[in-house]
Amino acid sequence: MPKQIELMTNRDIFFQHLAQTSNIPLALDIDHASGSYIFDTKGKKYLDFISGIGVSNIGHCHPKVVKAIEFQSSKYLHTLVYGEFIQEPQTQLALKLCKLLPPSLDNVYFLNSGAEAVEAAIKLSKRITGRTEIVSFNNAYHGSTSGALSISGNELYKNSFRPLIPSVRILEFNNIKDLKNISTSTAAVFIEPVQGEAGVRIADPGFLQALNEKCKLTSTLLVFDEIQCGMGRTGKLFAFEHYGIVPDILLAGKALGGGLPLSAMICNKSLMDHFKTEPVLGHITTFGGNPLCCAAALANLDVILGEKLMDKVPEKEALIRGLLQHPKIHELRGKGLLLAMQLDNFDQLRKLILKCLDRGLILDWFLFDPTSVRIEPPLTISKEEIEFACEVILEEI
Repeated sequence: MPKQIELMTNRDIFFQHLAQTSNIPLALDIDHASGSYIFDTKGKKYLDFISGIGVSNIGHCHPKVVKAIEFQSSKYLHTLVYGEFIQEPQTQLALKLCKLLPPSLDNVYFLNSGAEAVEAAIKLSKRITGRTEIVSFNNAYHGSTSGALSISGNELYKNSFRPLIPSVRILEFNNIKDLKNISTSTAAVFIEPVQGEAGVRIADPGFLQALNEKCKLTSTLLVFDEIQCGMGRTGKLFAFEHYGIVPDILLAGKALGGGLPLSAMICNKSLMDHFKTEPVLGHITTFGGNPLCCAAALANLDVILGEKLMDKVPEKEALIRGLLQHPKIHELRGKGLLLAMQLDNFDQLRKLILKCLDRGLILDWFLFDPTSVRIEPPLTISKEEIEFACEVILEEI
């Protein structure tokens, strides 16, 4: 090995040999993480006020999740492609989820990432209905793979990668009049009940009711993408529970795996069975439902429910809203512990993020809203940690 390569630091390797996604990475050199905190290699701790972008809903390395991972890792890891062997972590997690959901959502397909769950739902919708059109909404984020990107609602991130999949129609979010464009040619409507990357935009109850009725009228499948807003973040296990509407297909991800990569597409078995024929193996995945990830997810779900974390979300939201009062904060949008703090411009936002990082507080912005600060702490965050975070923000804004 050449001497210059042997002498490279992790930071050097990060910039030279690891793929970069922007010219301005935060580049923290991570040593370990625990609870609400991430620690760098110099021993400095950072309060993670964004939960790894909605992944670490019960904090980092929760002991029960770690124990479940250790136990499963001693038994078996990958055995065969998903759907062939009976594996207890998969079956028990599927059963747990189905018991917590309405009776119509009784069948689970496990995948690796949110984008993969979206891709699977696009395919299943077309296979069930025999239709080709997919409807979604402006500023929706459904993932970065070609199919998921096709139904995402921000042109800036799409234009460089065209042509994308055809027959996609983007409607205006929360505009009931625009629902007239859903027709008997529409296979499915994909919607985030709480739009994440748009800067936390909440669906109006009347709009979702009208959308549900339109989908039923046209025999169109209604798909709720709860990859970011699910798993207790809004104070309910899934945001659809706030609206009294049950989607035909529910997508989960991010926080589902307790820190490991896992997503799920959930629907009625009569719908899911379409993947079994014409063709056989209509959707396949090698690593989806990895037993280690499913074991972690089951422990993660037990913590959310057993520690009654969702019951504490409204109180923590109210505390954040009460503390973050400042003339430069124009709005604090959101639901539960998925909030957006509206500032004037990206320069102001970027400076705040960097100043807070220096103070040991991790913040972020939104992909489609570069003027709002993401506030998305773990559901396990303490009152004292919230007070510290808000104090730092107010001092540095």
